Amino acid sequence: MDIRKLQRVIVNALEDVKAQDIVVYNTKHLTSEFERVIIATGSSNRQTRALGHNVSQEVKKAGGEVLGLEGTDTGEWVLVDCGAAIVHILQPAMREYYNLEEVWGGKKVNIKLNSEKTAQEASATTTKRPRIVRGKTVKLVD
Repeated sequence: MDIRKLQRVIVNALEDVKAQDIVVYNTKHLTSEFERVIIATGSSNRQTRALGHNVSQEVKKAGGEVLGLEGTDTGEWVLVDCGAAIVHILQPAMREYYNLEEVWGGKKVNIKLNSEKTAQEASATTTKRPRIVRGKTVKLVD
């Protein structure tokens, strides 16, 4: 699978389960083992586990290979090895403590998140047309 398609599948899977602070790093210049490191935050053990499982399922559905899924026993730090991309899903305290951005950072990949698209579309539509509330048209004022 193409790396761009793989990273899009992973980011979409993370967004589906409401991951926060998703960042993608290009690591080609740092290691020959994988091309991308994707880091995301989950707010609880249950959410980090769900994020890891969703990434794993969606990558497999898209025809990719998942080489490993670790950390689901505690859920504080879940790692999904997708071959060309490694996904780290951490709770806020773990992410702050281990600061993986410092290790893998440097070449951040600009990727449009669906949540950013939705926020932009929502702001564009609310300023351009009136909103309908319970069958009545309400005019919005800027």
